[in-house]
Amino acid sequence: MKFSQLLLAGAASLALAGCISAPAGPPGPQGATGRTGATGDTGYTGATGYTGATGSTGATGNTGATGYTGATGGAGATGDTGATGYTGATGNTGATGRTGATGTTKGGTVVIVPPQ
Repeated sequence: MKFSQLLLAGAASLALAGCISAPAGPPGPQGATGRTGATGDTGYTGATGYTGATGSTGATGNTGATGYTGATGGAGATGDTGATGYTGATGNTGATGRTGATGTTKGGTVVIVPPQ
């Protein structure tokens, strides 16, 4: 019976310990970092393949012959010009009247008056 009381007391203290929480202690020191493994070598790149040959271009066909141009027609004949009629006779011009006698000037200024 002593065992059962101890067991009962242990179970009760364990149940109560879950309800009561104590502040967490300071964190412990960080553990050392493990070593990194060696890096493997890079594989070789394969060679580039060759480019295939370019095919030939086919021959160009001949151009057909050009046809001839037809003959050009001649220009039609030019008609005769009709006869020109006579111009009427010109009348005689009337007689010119005589100009009066010109007087003589005795020294002085000459004034020229233009016709109006």
